[in-house]
Amino acid sequence: MSADESRASAPLSYDEWASALEDGELLGQRCADCGHETAAPKAACGRCGSRGLETVSLPTEGVVYSETTIAVAPAGFDGGSYRVAVIDLGEARVLARLEGDAGIGDSVEFVGSLEGREEPAPLFA
Repeated sequence: MSADESRASAPLSYDEWASALEDGELLGQRCADCGHETAAPKAACGRCGSRGLETVSLPTEGVVYSETTIAVAPAGFDGGSYRVAVIDLGEARVLARLEGDAGIGDSVEFVGSLEGREEPAPLFA
């Protein structure tokens, strides 16, 4: 069985998603029933509720859909304020850390995962 066939037959776990993210790959899921895509592991489709989800590789380029600055970082975050954004990848959207001065409507690219954290986060610039 190829890696792609294996991905399609087993649900995407958080650990698999995080490991791929750390390896520089952005994974998501596509619903076999309605085609809805999501950028993070889910147990069921957010649109139709189907559990028929397949793992897919997501585009690495997208557009800033919304963004904000977190002025007071939660405990455990170093470096003061930081920016987060919802990135529109076409069929899916992903919540990610945003570097640089990109604003709503600007094109950005997936540049890896946020380093130095126990739980990785997608990083776009």
